[in-house]
Amino acid sequence: MGSTVKGRRRFLEIILVLALCPSCASGRGAISDTLADSLSSVGGTLPHFLQEPEDAYIVKNNPIKLRCRATPALQIFFKCNGEWVHQNQHTSQEYMDQNTGLKIREVTINVTRQQVEDFHGPEDYWCLCVAWSHLGTSKSRKATVRIAYLRKNFEQDPQGKEVPIKGMIVLHCRPPEGVPMAEVEWLKNEELVRSLGDDNIDTRADHNLIINEARLSDSANYTCLASNIVAKRRSATATVVVFVNGGWSLWTEWSPCSVNCGRGVQKRSRTCTNPAPLNGGAFCEGMSVQKITCNALCPVDGVWEEWSDWTMCSAQCEKQRWRECNAPPPRHRGKMCEGEGQSMENCTGGLCTQNGKLMHDVKPQSMENSIDVALYSGLAAGVIAVVVLIVAITLYRKSQSEYGVDVIDSSALAGGFQSFNFKTTRQGNPLLLNSSMQPDITVGQTYSGPICFQDSIDKELFDPLPDKVKVESSFMVSLGVADRAEYHVKNHLETLPANLHPNYSTVEGKKMTMIAPNGLHTPGKTRLKTSAVFGHPGGRLVIPNAGVSLLVPHGAIADDTSWEMYMLINQGESSAQSEERCEILLGPEITYGPPGLNLSYPVAMTIAHCAEVSAENWNIKLKRQTKDNKWEEIMSVDDESTSCYCLMDSHSCHLLLDQPGCYALVGEPVTDAAIKRLRIAVFGSMEASSMDYSLRVHCVDDTPHAFQGVVTAETSRGGQLLEEPKTLFFKGNCLSLQVSIQDIPQFLWSIKPFTTCQEFSFTQVWYSNQQPVHCAFSLQRHSASTTQLSCKISVRQVKGHEQLLQIYTSVGESEKETVPFFMQADCTVTSHTGAKAFKIPLSIRQRICTTFDTANAKGKDWQLLAQKLHIQRNLSYFTKQKSPSAVILSLWEARHQDSGDLDSLASALEEIGKIHCKSLPQSPDEKETDFSF
Repeated sequence: MGSTVKGRRRFLEIILVLALCPSCASGRGAISDTLADSLSSVGGTLPHFLQEPEDAYIVKNNPIKLRCRATPALQIFFKCNGEWVHQNQHTSQEYMDQNTGLKIREVTINVTRQQVEDFHGPEDYWCLCVAWSHLGTSKSRKATVRIAYLRKNFEQDPQGKEVPIKGMIVLHCRPPEGVPMAEVEWLKNEELVRSLGDDNIDTRADHNLIINEARLSDSANYTCLASNIVAKRRSATATVVVFVNGGWSLWTEWSPCSVNCGRGVQKRSRTCTNPAPLNGGAFCEGMSVQKITCNALCPVDGVWEEWSDWTMCSAQCEKQRWRECNAPPPRHRGKMCEGEGQSMENCTGGLCTQNGKLMHDVKPQSMENSIDVALYSGLAAGVIAVVVLIVAITLYRKSQSEYGVDVIDSSALAGGFQSFNFKTTRQGNPLLLNSSMQPDITVGQTYSGPICFQDSIDKELFDPLPDKVKVESSFMVSLGVADRAEYHVKNHLETLPANLHPNYSTVEGKKMTMIAPNGLHTPGKTRLKTSAVFGHPGGRLVIPNAGVSLLVPHGAIADDTSWEMYMLINQGESSAQSEERCEILLGPEITYGPPGLNLSYPVAMTIAHCAEVSAENWNIKLKRQTKDNKWEEIMSVDDESTSCYCLMDSHSCHLLLDQPGCYALVGEPVTDAAIKRLRIAVFGSMEASSMDYSLRVHCVDDTPHAFQGVVTAETSRGGQLLEEPKTLFFKGNCLSLQVSIQDIPQFLWSIKPFTTCQEFSFTQVWYSNQQPVHCAFSLQRHSASTTQLSCKISVRQVKGHEQLLQIYTSVGESEKETVPFFMQADCTVTSHTGAKAFKIPLSIRQRICTTFDTANAKGKDWQLLAQKLHIQRNLSYFTKQKSPSAVILSLWEARHQDSGDLDSLASALEEIGKIHCKSLPQSPDEKETDFSF
């Protein structure tokens, strides 16, 4: 009893001290550990902590709260880093627990980022709680407070790999340093690996991704994702390619011997399809075909044996004999004997015994009657044969006339069509050191696309008629083509002027311009716009040296109406392509107008492009600019569309468009095998110092427009083309481009150090349409007497295609001499109107449309015409046209504008004619179609 009273008295003294000196709680040692020990010496139950402070992290500048709850507790204070926290920084509350009826005290404090940063101790910033009761004190656990962060850079990024199928894949990832330590997850093609439920992928081992047995489906882009309470970080993407090496299939059976008689060859083959190589896997090693010699037994034809003796005369007055095909018998595919193996004859010489009497077998009168019957029967058979022959010939000619011989006979097309040639003539040898003729840098030499028009006096009016035209066919007579063609040629030739323009000289009958060696022949600034007034006859616009043209079909513009139409190439940076999706412009942006243009037929626009077309590797789209200068996708080349039509050739794209506006051809690579063609050209010129020489290498899109920009720039600085431009196939596999100079004569020339090899990133080259790629090599000759330079320029993509350009040229003062450089066809004519803009004469064009636009039960309609002209997709577009055949012919005109003949069209129509000749015979009452003009 006495001890209890003393303990309570002691506790009241302590409480009195705290009440009288509240500021002492913040002082160092104001309530010392000795005091706490004296309190704990009081007997009884100590305070019990219901909640102790927990470890916490400060994110950015947000303070954290530490909380303690205890019962029974008269007071609770925090102690941080060995020092008491001031009473004013405590927030305290007391409430009654409804379940136990005990009073619970709860205390919280805030810890700021500044407090943690200002602490410099041997350990992390820490705090604990001390709770008092009238029976003593209790201490909580230590809670540490740290500033949370996550570095930006990974300590180790995963690396891409190429592994064989069923091989093991290990991708290492070490996340950035952070507090708390970052958790790591893996993404496969932007999907969480753990959400895929793939047991073959293990991500549990020290942040690494492990695939024990690679499958084709494991080929993907993998990304390491690190995150904590502060931020998330993504590593560089690692591309994993699971490849399959090719394996041979089983050998086929040996083929039959290649000859029927004697020594020949037998073959058997196998294919690399078991499995086929995939994703860059190695092709099968060894031969795919085996050959062995064979000896084929020669065929032996059968030969008859001698006839047997005649048999005795039978009761029917007949005798017989036989022979066999056994001398020798047929062997080894030999022929059987020809003829009969049995012979039978009357054995009485015309008389026979019947009922024991001899009598004549035929009476004289009966013989005469038999002869007359045979004679009349022969005459009747001859008459019937003649009648059948006449009917057959008539039906044949009728079927030919029914389809219209004018669109079937290819000779008529060759004789009745005008043609003109856009091609230029190559002169000189670029590899000769002292050749006065330098390599031709005209775009017309390098590309087969539409370049420019020749004047009318340059056109080849008619190709020589083939031999078969000299025969007067029913078609030539019905059309009157032969006489009219001969007259037209003679008349046109007589109207040619006696002398050509004085500014031109004639080379092989074509008008050419002489160009000085120091520059290209350019009639002023490069023309990027062309325009002309078109009416009902239609016409064609061409931007010179750009691979761009616009065909306005006959009848597209209404009668008594005319429009001033224009076409231009947009300059400057393009917004049609999206770098996020690796989209690139495959050709120039083209605008045609005017706005509000109303046409009955679509125009045909041709744009040169730089893609190696493959549906497996490219997704090629056509985009159009809207009124708010945004770009909208109006069709994908591989999809069906009725708003426009797109036909991709190897170097050009042909569009059928109904609405004027700005259009762009954009390509998105689907695989790393997508190829963009680059044009590689090397130019050279002397520098300010007579001892210095500059070699400039240009890598631009393989389109006439892009190359013409290089030509214009080099012309302005006096550059000379040193080697024929070459094509480089640049793959979309994110690998860079290297340009190097090799085999420089060190005793004659020197080059700046560290410049022999220059490298361009994949992005620079892939988007070179925005900023063309070029580099320069500065050379210096040791002596002024050095006038020759020979070296090699290597342009290659890493692990890809390479082109070597051999340079062999003369340098020095001789370059300044004015000598003929090269010849370029005149390209001042940028438009043609009326009939001279088209290869197909209007009369024959209308005849074709009349024939094929009319549906026929035999299938002779525009769909067959499209098929024979190799237009076999998106036929629904032509269905909505007023004249599908006219639109198909416009597309044919656009595709063949660079060639001067009509062979493909003539061959197609001739083939259609042969097909429908098989529809004979024709019913006599079917009306014959009149095809005469």
